[in-house]
Amino acid sequence: MIRKTGNDLRSFSRRHFIQSGLYTLSGILFMEPLLGNIKLTPTAPAFTLKPIGRSLQLADYYIWCSSPIWGEDGKVHLFYSRWRKERGMSGWIRGSEIAHAVADSPYDTFQHQSVVLAPREGYWDSTTCHNPLIKKVDDTYYLFYMGNSNGKTDTKRIGVATAKTIAGPWKRMDEPCLLPGEPGAWDDHCTTNPAFIKGDDGKYWLFYKSWNTAEYQQAKGAVRGNRKYGLAKADQPAGPYERVSEKPVLDFSDQPNNAQLEDAFVWKEQGTYYMIARDMGFFNHEFGLLLSSKDGLKWAPPRVSYGAMKDYVTEPQPAAHLKRFGRLERPMLLLDTNTEKPQFLFGATQGGDHSSATTFVFEIVSYTL
Repeated sequence: MIRKTGNDLRSFSRRHFIQSGLYTLSGILFMEPLLGNIKLTPTAPAFTLKPIGRSLQLADYYIWCSSPIWGEDGKVHLFYSRWRKERGMSGWIRGSEIAHAVADSPYDTFQHQSVVLAPREGYWDSTTCHNPLIKKVDDTYYLFYMGNSNGKTDTKRIGVATAKTIAGPWKRMDEPCLLPGEPGAWDDHCTTNPAFIKGDDGKYWLFYKSWNTAEYQQAKGAVRGNRKYGLAKADQPAGPYERVSEKPVLDFSDQPNNAQLEDAFVWKEQGTYYMIARDMGFFNHEFGLLLSSKDGLKWAPPRVSYGAMKDYVTEPQPAAHLKRFGRLERPMLLLDTNTEKPQFLFGATQGGDHSSATTFVFEIVSYTL
């Protein structure tokens, strides 16, 4: 199915349209990995993207995890994570906070409004607040996020804050909404990277990333352990969430090169659930993945959703400390308010005016599901 989105967009100025030149990727060939007994064929990215640019930059901060939503005021509200620049790229694990920014449209520069969630002493999120995902269900906004309590990965937990208006005030839960699995389970290390949707069964679904502690500690190499995704469900959006299976619903561990995935975002279109995520070695660490499922449990082999940043924009050589320059990570979609179909792709990428990391926005011109 090919979906064109250009005619569905709200009316924006011709100046913005001209400034964001159209880039279409086609004919890109990839190696053919195996998924079980299914041989993947070469594919071009499913999304045709038009770069808008680095829409949120802060001189004193690294910016990551940009989750957008249309507000009742017709503006775009962005919930993003940030941490002080002097902490370096790894500062997110100890000292990240979640903030709120606003722009008149996805084509405009976002302006910081306020800090929404900061680490709070004595709680499960006492050393970091990260991975924001903003959703609205009925008359309530739900801000899913990850916190930790020791500045390390083994206390990462998913929690949620709620508000009746997008400006807050936000009420945080005293406990996470999803804990790790029992010792020895595939997900005994943590819960992180929340992806939320209401399922056909009337329950609220929370996809989450995790991995096994022993595997993580014993592994060697640049990327230790193997990230997988599980699914938990709840009767209420705020949880508590219960796992639907003792096994992950997405597992690439039988693939070469320690293939894995992270940063999932889930939406539903024409009776099928779709997931966009960051590739961690299935095709290439610079790419995004696109997966589909009818039930959220069994997923078709991944396709490429988007390419490397260099395929869309040309930027100056980065500073030496930006080792992950050229990747679009934490992909998030801004959906049309009426059709609930993808309109814009938001992500995080290193670089920018301050040699740190920023939000980057693309218009989705068309896509093939």
